[in-house]
Amino acid sequence: MSITLFIPRDSAALALGADDVAQAVRAEAARRNIEVKLIRNGSRGMLWLEPLIEVQTARGRVAFGPVSAEDVGALFDADFQSGGKHALNLGLTEELAYLKKQERLTFARVGITDPLSLEDYLAHDGFQGLRKALAMQPAAIVQQVTDSGLRGRGGAAFPTGIKWKTVLNTAAAQKYIVCNADEGDSGTFADRMLMEGDPLVLIEGMAIAALAVGATQGYVYVRSEYPHSITILNEAIAVARKAGYLGSNILNSGKSFELEVRKGAGAYVCGEETALLESLEGKRGIVRAKPPLPAIAGLFGKPTVINNVISLASVPIILDKGAAFYKDYGMGRSHGTLPFQLAGNIKQGGLIEKAFGVTLRELLYDFGGGSASGRTIKAVQVGGPLGAYLPESQWDTPLDYEAYTALWAVLGHGGIVVHDDSADLARLARYAMKFCAIESCGKCTPCRIGATRGVEVMDKIIAGQDTGAQVELLRDLCDTMLNGSMCAMGGMTPYPVLSALNHFPQDFGIANKDAGGSHA
Repeated sequence: MSITLFIPRDSAALALGADDVAQAVRAEAARRNIEVKLIRNGSRGMLWLEPLIEVQTARGRVAFGPVSAEDVGALFDADFQSGGKHALNLGLTEELAYLKKQERLTFARVGITDPLSLEDYLAHDGFQGLRKALAMQPAAIVQQVTDSGLRGRGGAAFPTGIKWKTVLNTAAAQKYIVCNADEGDSGTFADRMLMEGDPLVLIEGMAIAALAVGATQGYVYVRSEYPHSITILNEAIAVARKAGYLGSNILNSGKSFELEVRKGAGAYVCGEETALLESLEGKRGIVRAKPPLPAIAGLFGKPTVINNVISLASVPIILDKGAAFYKDYGMGRSHGTLPFQLAGNIKQGGLIEKAFGVTLRELLYDFGGGSASGRTIKAVQVGGPLGAYLPESQWDTPLDYEAYTALWAVLGHGGIVVHDDSADLARLARYAMKFCAIESCGKCTPCRIGATRGVEVMDKIIAGQDTGAQVELLRDLCDTMLNGSMCAMGGMTPYPVLSALNHFPQDFGIANKDAGGSHA
């Protein structure tokens, strides 16, 4: 008898004991003389169910979770290898509501395939986009990406095609593709999940970008806190190179593209593209003045495409299925899908890939199941530590770049951190200033000094010292940081501070009528 089982090798699953479960499964199967084919897949993104075991049956994959090593014997007793009845039996994986209600384009293979199996990748439309790109002129590839409406998924939401066109049209003997995998926002894990669950799609996307702009060298800049991502990416690059999808003669086309992984040194500001380039060049991660833009003078002074992991991983399906296919998802100027990441005080945290237009309320309750504490949700921070705190009155606004800009909020990288009614928004606002003070690269005065002064002002407000005057000073300080900072580090720190002040004035010891200000 032989059975096929899937246990994730994703970092979140490992942190919850997936390796122990896999070891227990192998030992129990050997004891019972059952032959097991154990595939270490990526996570499906239902993190409250990890470690998740999936069993291949005639009906499809059946899911069991969350499984501990101590559960394994009882699972075999219940004939789980045939989808038998057990308290941890969740039914067919594909029928689970959390997954079934998603639109998985970028994450289409994550959790389904072995991340390092080229055979699996090819069986699920892998490298189809690259093959089509090889038959196209560079300008035609750029046009496809432009027509798809893809915008930067790292937070800035700049049209990807325009960035690529600038690099294509800038003459140079050497051009680069740089993937920003320095995923440092609180509550975000989509980049990591994709790198660990489907690294070949990122490699394919970067190779297509290289063909589009005439680049021959690429780098994936991964934060040092992601050791598993770094290991898997390096293994996947070796697999792709051996099969001819990377190297000096891609699929005998005469085109070349080499790819390397570089480990970051732990600075949040290196998520900003010019600070990342400085770090990649071996320098201290300090923001560069613009112009020149990286697309014209980027890495080592050469034209450089810098895109986020999700941006580049979205490119293969666009080239494979066509721009119109991708553009059909979403709303307004926000086309395609975004992998939203639910974290914080939420019952069912995890990854949800949906087309733009879904609402925060749907994500919080239809997917997240409400707060983990059972208390009322009070505030939701969207877009990382520099994102605004949204009150319930704004949860029905469609998740769309322009709609959130109108609220003085940002979608960012799709991170969503939930707080219940026990949260103190004044202290959270102080944290935003403290975070900026710690993580600032120090190059510009509004960010370097402003955040330090911001912490001092917040301390006085929290202590109730001359609150009205301090709130006025805080607003003036935020205005200076917003309009005078060189990059988003200082320029966006006012978003969480002002949103907390405007929507939750009671936490600052002031009445609504005294909150003042115009930013929503």
